[in-house]
Amino acid sequence: MNTDTKLQRQNERFELLLNLTAKITSSLDLREVLRAIAANIREVIHADAVTVALPDSASEKFRVFAMDFPHGKGVIKEELLVTPSAAVKRAIDSLKPVVFDTRDRDEPEPDPYGLAAAEGLKAACNIPLVNRGRALGILSILRTTETPLTPEDVDFLSRASGPIAIAVENALAFQEVSSLGARLQLLLNLTNRITSNLEFRELLRAIAGNIRELMQCDAVAILLYDRLLGKFRVHALDSPHGKRFVSEGQVVISDKNDPGTRAFETLTPVVFTDRDLDQFSHEMRELARAEGVKTGCFIPLVTRGRALGVLGISRTTDGPFSSEDIGFLSQASGQIAIALENSLAYSEISDLKDKLAQEKLYLEEEFRSEMGFEQIIGNSTELKHVLQQIETVAPSDSTVLLLGETGTGKELIARAIHDRSRRKQRTLVKLNCAAIPTGLLESELFGHEKGAFTGAISQKIGRLELADQGTLFLDEVGDIPLEIQPKLLRALQEREFERLGSTHTRKVNVRLVAATNRDLEAMIANKEFRIDLYYRLNVFPIRIPPLRDRKEDIPLLVSHFVQKFAKEMQKPIEAIPTAVMKGLRTWDWPGNIRELENFVERAVLLTRGKSLEAPLAELRKTNTEGFVDTDLHEVKQVAGKRTNSRSDKGSVADEYERKQRDQIIRALTACKGRVGGADGAAARLGMNRTTLLSRMKKFGIYPKQYA
Repeated sequence: MNTDTKLQRQNERFELLLNLTAKITSSLDLREVLRAIAANIREVIHADAVTVALPDSASEKFRVFAMDFPHGKGVIKEELLVTPSAAVKRAIDSLKPVVFDTRDRDEPEPDPYGLAAAEGLKAACNIPLVNRGRALGILSILRTTETPLTPEDVDFLSRASGPIAIAVENALAFQEVSSLGARLQLLLNLTNRITSNLEFRELLRAIAGNIRELMQCDAVAILLYDRLLGKFRVHALDSPHGKRFVSEGQVVISDKNDPGTRAFETLTPVVFTDRDLDQFSHEMRELARAEGVKTGCFIPLVTRGRALGVLGISRTTDGPFSSEDIGFLSQASGQIAIALENSLAYSEISDLKDKLAQEKLYLEEEFRSEMGFEQIIGNSTELKHVLQQIETVAPSDSTVLLLGETGTGKELIARAIHDRSRRKQRTLVKLNCAAIPTGLLESELFGHEKGAFTGAISQKIGRLELADQGTLFLDEVGDIPLEIQPKLLRALQEREFERLGSTHTRKVNVRLVAATNRDLEAMIANKEFRIDLYYRLNVFPIRIPPLRDRKEDIPLLVSHFVQKFAKEMQKPIEAIPTAVMKGLRTWDWPGNIRELENFVERAVLLTRGKSLEAPLAELRKTNTEGFVDTDLHEVKQVAGKRTNSRSDKGSVADEYERKQRDQIIRALTACKGRVGGADGAAARLGMNRTTLLSRMKKFGIYPKQYA
């Protein structure tokens, strides 16, 4: 091996050690750490596969916890439980590496050798992960060729295994602390549910879902005993990947041999595996086999000395529940039983309308979590159509043009597109074109060199350059001056630009999302916007509906904002009166979601008790005056009523602008010249502060005149 090759190998291994150290100190997620370690080692050692296996606490086997095997056949995979081979046992017992040929079997056909043969693996080395004198797991390096690892390779891996073992121990300790914290949090949640009035089925589903995630199992069911039928009924089931042989509402026949009945009658937990299925009743045995259950347990739900039912937990993989799991669930079952008893009493007296409202909110949460749009509130057909468009365009690099009135949430939609794109790990850079003075907009967008113009005392990187490899969101793109539009068009088409004061052409790779509340086609007709730039922006237009076109979303938005502001202001608001909600639904919200959010924030501020007190009179007053953001269509109707002779476009536009100017002046007068803030004119008009400032500049209105 020549000197250059040796130096290259040393550099690669030094870089690997640096990567390991960086990964150990940057993440406590065990699987993430081990996957990164496996991938780095495989590349440096020139192996075909690297696995990290940890002992499984519930069995005498090892679990493949992380693996990097790009061209594997899928026989060996993560979460696979494997009986340790003689080579693994020697490495664990001696705390030293063991190099071996997978075809030299020193025992009759154990699991690992059969799996290795199926994957075509031949040469291998097991490195024990040792820390403080004990082995935490096994690092396996495997090749599909007969070339064994050199002594130099083995020595290097032995030295590297120390930091890896430390990472494993740290991550395991963090995992244990997190698990304890999660269990304590579950107990706290259960305690909170005991003292709250929750709809019965929703309570059970929430309990089942929390336990399934915490215990890392495949299905959780809550079965209550129907004494009239003498049978169990499935009242809640959380099994995302189940085969649906068991469903909510199903009556289950269970005899004395079944674990659920034994747990119910003896008031003690019963654990079982698939080897015990022959002892069950025919129905329970067939259900368990149909769902692929390998191990499970039933915990009695006992309160005041009697059982209400059982909590059933199952897994479709090997590995029984540990005694610690059973002990924790037994402790939690008492809380669950009390919560069930309280909820049963509540469900008998709860109002049907409130029940349906809760179910609707639950289904809305289900829809948003499945679609991955947790921050976008609503379940209307119009909003779903927008979300479907986002799902369609986000993975591509196509330019998106968001069209909609002010306050409809265009920035939130832009964020959703970025978060679902291939560029989500890079930056989303935002620029509001209406908020930047015309003379500075070009500098903000493209940057400038020192001395490019008066006041340019240092170099500045523009937003376009900052967004390289990421996404650029241009809000209020209709406000870009005509003289800047050709330069923006060139940057988008050619992916290159120059800073102000520079002749050096810079390349960028940017995905553009633009937004406007203006009619760009009308601006083109008035020669205020370039048609070629419009065509470049209008690749995939998404029209965001105003709030008045999706009023069924108003209750969801109101509930969301009430919870948000009540938490911020530490107010115990628990209810929204029907009359208040009806009033909010009947208003057209010309300022859209921003106006609604500001109004709800004001309502929460004014609320003194546990029921929302909303100043609906303000809406009625505003209804007589009108808002700045009223649709041009509505203004045309008003103008038409005032004078039948005004039918030309000029008079309508004049009427629209006069109406805007008058309303801005009224708002500033009422707010004593204050523009921003909760009591400012922008909030009163339900619009963005920068948008209001732009319109004030257009009409020559100065706030100091009204202070």
